[in-house]
Order: sequence, then structure tokens, then C-alpha cells
Amino acid sequence: RSMRTNSPQKIVTIILLFTLIIFSDLFSQKKKLTYNQIFKFQGPRLTKSLPNFGKWLDDKHYLVQKPFGEDNKSSLIKINAETGEEEIFLDIDKWNEKLLTGMSVARPTDKTVDYKHFLFKKDNDFYYLSIDEDSFKQLTNDSSEKKNPTLSPNGKFVAYTKNRNLFVFDIESEKEIQLTKDATETIYNGYSSWVYHEEILGRRSKYKAFWWSPDSKKLAYLKFDDKPVPKYMLYNPDGIHGEWEVEHYPKAGDPLPYVWFGIADIKSGETTWADFDPKADHMIAWPSWHLNSEQVMLQWIPRSFDEQKIYSIDINDGSKKEIYSEKQESWVDWFEDIYVFENGSGFLVRSDKDGWRHLYYHDWEGNEKAKLTDGEWPVNSITHVDEENGIVYFLAGKESTLESQLHKVYLDGKNLTRITKDEGMHKCYVSANGSYIIDQFSNITTPTKMQLLNKAGEAVKQLGDSKAPAMDEYQLGKVELFTVPTEDGFDLPVKWILPPDFDKSKKYPIIFAVYGGPTRSTVTNSWGRFVSPHWYAQHGIIYAMMDNRGSGHFGKKGQAQVHRKLGVADMDDFITVAKWVNKQPFIDTSKIAISGGSYGGYAVLMCLTRGADYFDFGIAGASVTDWLLYDNVYSERFMDRPDENPEGYKNGSVMTYADQYKGMVRITHGTMDDNVHPQNSLQIIDKFQDLNKDFEMMFYPKARHGFGFPKFHHNMRGTVDFWFRHLLGRKLDTDND
Repeated sequence: RSMRTNSPQKIVTIILLFTLIIFSDLFSQKKKLTYNQIFKFQGPRLTKSLPNFGKWLDDKHYLVQKPFGEDNKSSLIKINAETGEEEIFLDIDKWNEKLLTGMSVARPTDKTVDYKHFLFKKDNDFYYLSIDEDSFKQLTNDSSEKKNPTLSPNGKFVAYTKNRNLFVFDIESEKEIQLTKDATETIYNGYSSWVYHEEILGRRSKYKAFWWSPDSKKLAYLKFDDKPVPKYMLYNPDGIHGEWEVEHYPKAGDPLPYVWFGIADIKSGETTWADFDPKADHMIAWPSWHLNSEQVMLQWIPRSFDEQKIYSIDINDGSKKEIYSEKQESWVDWFEDIYVFENGSGFLVRSDKDGWRHLYYHDWEGNEKAKLTDGEWPVNSITHVDEENGIVYFLAGKESTLESQLHKVYLDGKNLTRITKDEGMHKCYVSANGSYIIDQFSNITTPTKMQLLNKAGEAVKQLGDSKAPAMDEYQLGKVELFTVPTEDGFDLPVKWILPPDFDKSKKYPIIFAVYGGPTRSTVTNSWGRFVSPHWYAQHGIIYAMMDNRGSGHFGKKGQAQVHRKLGVADMDDFITVAKWVNKQPFIDTSKIAISGGSYGGYAVLMCLTRGADYFDFGIAGASVTDWLLYDNVYSERFMDRPDENPEGYKNGSVMTYADQYKGMVRITHGTMDDNVHPQNSLQIIDKFQDLNKDFEMMFYPKARHGFGFPKFHHNMRGTVDFWFRHLLGRKLDTDND
């Protein structure tokens, strides 16, 4: 048989084609993320900012801050949603020329809702810009530290606290009015006690505890006395001798601060006190004014946390009238987003008293007018109320608690309609009568987008995309959402990012990033704020998140199961997920890790002690280690008082299970953490040392509940290096990884 041979020319052609294929493949390979890019913010960013939405002015016009015109100057632009026509609403650069260096009307200390009056703070003094009067002037001229300056609705006064007393500055007469004069080391007027700031009014309040009336004539405020509250000492090591910082911090079982609710008249300077016993074992907070400025509602919760009342307070004599009440066997929550109708017809609350958070419409006489929503799904927030047409717009997880979709319903509870159509998490701004909606949404495959929708939820115009062009150049892992069932019927949500070159025949370590605290969920159908999970996945580590039954995905039914037993049912759920993971053929079962901070740090330590058979490594930041060491409002809300639930506190303490610890944990804590005291970490490492256990510890001097720059970089490098050493068997190389 004759044998045919390829000609030299044909062979060269084949080699060239083969070479081109190889080089083409090499050039088409996507880039890898780097440590410095992700954690030091150097190099190309994969996401970019969305337009800075201001507000809806009416049913068709909205405000966006952006460059405008040929000179590209910064302005607040008024846009017609129907026609797209744009015009300058506020020329930011023009007005900035009147201000002092470092000030900008784009970043005022405060402003009125009509953008006519702006307040600025510089070197502890206030400055005021009036658009109507075309004037800029300095208001105060003293060195005293002033807190939380807030313009009155009409822009004519500024309220603030100074030396723990409440003041108002009259802008027209240029006079300072002192409303209270009895402040001491423990008495604060209009400035909250620490536990109210952290657990009731919230960190966003910045300790502010006063509220203007709609007519700008009165100021409602809370007064506190921390005299019965024990002190806790935090040490600042600066200087030769250092110094102690003293905070009145009530731990579980300790007394609450005394509290009063007053309404100050600006003209007379007199305060009318509401009819509450300041020394009673209860909490009062979250006032909401009636538009007539003659009534203000106030929420009341007893120390037992099983009941909630709302009272209407008469501002003339301080008398109170109960207008809302509910009881629950587990606990009640504060209503942080009550909507008060401008027409005086009543108010809306989101209550989970029937097992899921739903909307209830009440009048000022105490009558329930309607329950607007119902079913085994949560209303997440009230977005807008169109009083003229009697429609409430709200975000809800009706189809899935992993998502938040915009819905609307009439005030009689009829015609419930979903508006947004894209799967995922939505944040919406609705025009006055609902004709248009500004929608920001994302899901696991789509970085956040901003678009204009019509009233039917159909996209009219793309307004912004946070996905930067560089993202397509990089190798990102696959994101998956799924559930893991428990034996008693809960399908626990899990989200993970798999390595880009994931191969089921290989073995991968896994990190679970958790929080775990009651009412707080981390698993959603969203893109997320950070790209770092993809960097870990790129290095062959599966990066995951999981939620337990107390997270809110299962309503109050699930949350109530952690009542009086934090660290038991919720941690059992995390163990259930770890057991499931152990059965997956592509998981390295000797490298199951968990990471978290605050309650997440507590979850890490509980999983590495009580759940030591299922978790191998962990990083615990700013961790609670025993609920006896945390504040009474949080601890007792979920656990009741220590003398009422001694077994619950014992079973929920990391110290109880310290002898079971056998993996490796890195513990971090700021030495001046006034929220979760470093005492928590000191007690568990003391226990580990007595038990001759190995662990890593990193204290951050002067750091609070979280690490700012530059300590952030040190903590992040230590965190990643810990994972590399224990999960990948090598040290981190920041220049090449």
C-alpha cells in the first residue's frame, strides 16, 4: 500500500494554525483579580457609582446631582421623567463660591427639604446659607462642642445640644436660646444615653434625641439620667500615663437609665413633660408628630419586651392616650418607620404580630381601620404613600424572602399588585402619584442598575449601571443560591461563589461569612457590595453565606425559636449546613471555615466550640462571648433577664463549650470597643489558655467596633494570610496574589 506524506508547506501551515490557536487562547484568557486591587483599592475598579438621586419634586420631576453644561460644573438637575428635558434646579458651583473653603451645598451639615436653607459646621461653629435671601452668614461664635445641629422645617431655627443641654439658635434675631439647664455628668437633654443610641434610636441618630414639630414652634426631646447605670472603663494607651474612658453601660440584668419625654416651646422656653414615670422599668422612644403640631405619638415598651403601646401625647398638658397596643410571647420590635398621614386620618405601622411583618392602618383614636397585607411573607419597608389616591407602595419578599420587590395596595387592603419585574433586590423611589419610579436593583448575576420605570413597572430609560467596563476582563466565579433543609422543616438559604475553573472532581476549602443575629439576614438574590468573594474563589476557595431560622426569612415563627436560647437553635442551623457541606464530594472536609464580626464573631466561636466537630477554622471579630457581658436592651430582648433564664444564658455562652474547641481561630478586637467590650475576647482567651488551647489573637489599640484606616489594612492582611496558611497551606504574597 502506498503511503502519502504531507508536503513541507502543508506542515508549516498546520504549525502556524496551531500556534495561532494557542496564542489566541492565551490572549482571550481573562485577567485575575489581585490582592492590592481588592483590598488596597489599587488598579481598575470593577464597579462604578450610580447617579446621585435627590428626590421626586412631584409626579413627573425628579432631582439628580451631576455635571451639567459645557463647563461640566456640578449642579442639581431637575429632570422631566416624561420628556427627559433637563434644567438646573440648583447651581452647586455657583453657590459654593459664597461658602468658606471646604464647604459645599452638595455636602451640608443639614438642609431643609425644599433646598432653600443650608447649614454648615466648621470649627464648632454654624454657618447658614439662604437661597431665597441670597445670603451666607456665621451664626455662632464660641468654642463649645455642639452636637447634631438640625434646621427647623421652616429653616429659621437650628436645634442642637451643647454640654448635654438642649439649645435653639434663632437665625433671624441671631440669638441662642437655652431650653434646658440641668445637665450633669449623668443627665442628658436631647442627647441619648449610650444604650438608647446603640439599641433603640440606632447609630444613625448619632446620639440625637430631639425632633422638630412640623410648624417649627416646638421641639420634642428625650431626657436621660444614667445615674443608676453602672460604669464600664475603656483604656486609651496614648501618652505617658494613658487615660480611662468611662461609659455608662447597662449589662444584662443592670438597671436602665431613667427617661423623660418633653415638648419644649421655642418662644417661651418652657417644657411640658409627658405623663410617664421616668424611673419605671420601661423604654420610651421614636416620637412621630401629627401634622397639626398639637399631638405627638410616642412608643412604649416594658422591660419584658413582650408588649408594645403607642400613645398620643397632648403637648399642652402632657397627658397621654393609648392609640395602639400589641403583645407577643417572644418579643416586640420598635416601629422605626411609622407613616403619619398628612391629612390627619391616622398612621401606618409594620407589625409582625401575626407571624409575618405586615401593614396596619390605624386612626388617632386607637381604631384599626384596615390590615392592608396578609400572608406568609414580609413587608420590608414602606416606600411611598399616595394619600390623594389612597395607595401605599412598599417593598416586600412576597414571592421569595431572598428578594425585595415593589408592590402597591389600596388603603382598604384591596388590589395588591407587584410592580417591579426584574428578579432580585430592589430599592425604589416613587413619584407623588405613582406615575414613575426610580428603581435600583441587582441580583446574583447583575451588578446594581438604576432605571426609570413607568407605573406598570416597565423600563422607560436606563439611568445608570454600576458595572464598570473592566469587569468583563476579569475571571469571576459562578454564584449560586440554594437551600439546605433542616429536620424540622426549615429550608436554610445559602449563597456561594465557586472558583471560575470549578471542577467537581477536585477538593476545595470553604469559608462561610456569617452574621447570624435575630432578624438579620445576609443571603439575598443580590450582587453584593464587594468583589472580594470572587478573589477568594479565584484562589480555589469556595466563599459562602448562610442564614439561620432567626434571620427573618421565616417570619416570627422562625425568629421566635431563638427566643431565650441564643446560640442553640440558630447555631444548630449553621451546623446543619456544615453537615450538608461535609457530604459534598468536592469539599475538603478538613477545611471548613467560618468568619464573622460582632454577633457573627459570636457565631464563629460557638461553631468552633459547640460545633467543633463540623467547623475547622475561624476568624472572630469583636465577638460577644457571653450574653451577661452585653447590654441589657439587646440581651434581654431575646433572652429575658439573667435571673429569669439562667439556663439560657449558660447554654448561650461560648465559655460553656470552650473545652470542646479543637480547631484554630483568629480572634480580633479593638481595645476601645464601647459596643462589644474587649472583656468578651479577654474572657474566652483566658479560658483557652487555662485549657491549654491554641489560638491567634490580635488586639487593635484605640480601635472601636470595627477598624478604620490604617488599621483596616493590617487587619485585612492578617485575615487573608490566616486563610492562606490554613486553607491553602502557604503564606499570602501581597505583590503576586
